[in-house]
Amino acid sequence: MARQPRRRPAGREGEVSGGSMAARRNWLRAAVLGATGDRTALLTAGLAGLISGSTSMAAGEYVAVSSQRASEKAALKTERQELREQPEAEPEELTQLLQERGLSREVARDAAVQLTERDALRAHAHMEHGIDPDALANAWHAAGAIFLAFTVGALLPLPAIVLPPAGLRLPVTVVSTLAALVLTGWSSARLGGAAPGRAVLRNVAGGALAMGLTYLAGTLLGATGG
Repeated sequence: MARQPRRRPAGREGEVSGGSMAARRNWLRAAVLGATGDRTALLTAGLAGLISGSTSMAAGEYVAVSSQRASEKAALKTERQELREQPEAEPEELTQLLQERGLSREVARDAAVQLTERDALRAHAHMEHGIDPDALANAWHAAGAIFLAFTVGALLPLPAIVLPPAGLRLPVTVVSTLAALVLTGWSSARLGGAAPGRAVLRNVAGGALAMGLTYLAGTLLGATGG
């Protein structure tokens, strides 16, 4: 009698495959939520978030500034057309704009004539639209600045998450992130000539709220197995 092939217990293959897939899902969820003690997983998730965040922020800034530049170029085109088709009306328009800023009629008229003779397009672009024709918004510069700022800001808390022991990871991360928020708030206020206290408070409050919501979302998703 021919020997019958040995059959696997029903459902065994599915259980093995399902268990392996569940393990991978758990590892991925733990890496994304930070609910793991494995430094490699944390570093991988952190770097992935850094790259995706910096590139998405840079792309968004590029699109926004490109739209701004297009609007500025359209405004300059309109001003050139008006200067070409109605040159006699433009000094009067400039005079009215200067009067709105507090100059008398006589002084505003003299200033409008001088500005028109010097550079009519620049005068109208600045007075009407706040545009410098030689310094239009640069989308690449803005995107690069955002990319660099996001990357530096994301790199600061990453060592605090990866390097400390598991038991100290959360408090060290929170303290280091809050310290970075204080530093950036103070620096931005000093550079802008504003009072640092309010800027620091605004920065810390916003960052703490974001951290709290992120931690809450991660805890809830981890508890529900999402």
